[in-house]
Amino acid sequence: MKSRSGGLVYSTDSGRMCPVCRQGVAACTCKAQALPNTDGVVRVSLQTKGRGGKSVTLVKGLPLGGLDLAAVAKQLRSACGAGGTVKDGVVEVQGDHVATVMAALQKQSYVVKRSGG
Repeated sequence: MKSRSGGLVYSTDSGRMCPVCRQGVAACTCKAQALPNTDGVVRVSLQTKGRGGKSVTLVKGLPLGGLDLAAVAKQLRSACGAGGTVKDGVVEVQGDHVATVMAALQKQSYVVKRSGG
């Protein structure tokens, strides 16, 4: 008897595969992505490495996935009045907005810590 959740999880052609719809994660139609394993603490940091001297505020450890993570990212970007994106479960907001992002996440009842220097 075959398991419904078993099967192909990675393909050299399309990378990670969705276990439900068997499509590549980027082309997933069911959006049934598993939630990331976190310790319950959202970490906010500032990074300038590899960005030509420009600073970016990073938000890691949000216990959300897929569309929920994109919605929180949009709220954070609009609260800061800046652009940004979501890459590999990490929200990136352009500029030094650590204090603003931390305040916005605390309003949404997340446990927030600043990481890095």
